[in-house]
Amino acid sequence: MKKEYFLIIAMIVLLLILLISGIYPFDRMTWVLEVMPVIIAIPLLCISYKKFPLTPLLYTLIFIHAIVLMLGGAYSYARVPLGFYIADWFDLSRNPYDKIGHFMQGFVPAIVAREILIRKHILAKGKMLAFIVICIVLAISASYELIEWAAAICLGQDAEEFLGTQGDVWDTQSDMFFALIGAITALFILSKWHDQQIQKIIQ
Repeated sequence: MKKEYFLIIAMIVLLLILLISGIYPFDRMTWVLEVMPVIIAIPLLCISYKKFPLTPLLYTLIFIHAIVLMLGGAYSYARVPLGFYIADWFDLSRNPYDKIGHFMQGFVPAIVAREILIRKHILAKGKMLAFIVICIVLAISASYELIEWAAAICLGQDAEEFLGTQGDVWDTQSDMFFALIGAITALFILSKWHDQQIQKIIQ
């Protein structure tokens, strides 16, 4: 019951942040495009909870990732204040919040894919599991870049805030690289902890 209590609170907090982020976003279309994964994920998590509850670790990661997405949607990634602070600290030429978003795009989906593959008995733990998880993450990252490309074609100049390239001609490649780093980092630092939580669920 304690777990359900915290999940309900987390869901309410996410919905409140989503509502607040959408009141006066920097660009309405950018907000819609950026928060769409959150809008899709919330009902899916509610529907799947009874048949396939996730580990507390994964729920926590999804919560953090959702906040990253909603902040990016509210300000547009190139204008998130945290990114300007980081740029000042490290003397960067651009707001790096977009790269934080793409790092999370690898970090969180890596644990999502890992949990599904293990608990559905698709793959056993080992090197092949890690390889397939990284491949899945890169496929997700590439798909997202294709969505950005489609948005640029359909929306033209209006898609500039959604793309967040900030004049970087290699933005697509670096976005996928940061997703790759995120996936490898998640597998390296969280796999043992994740295994322990999966074991508790399947017992």
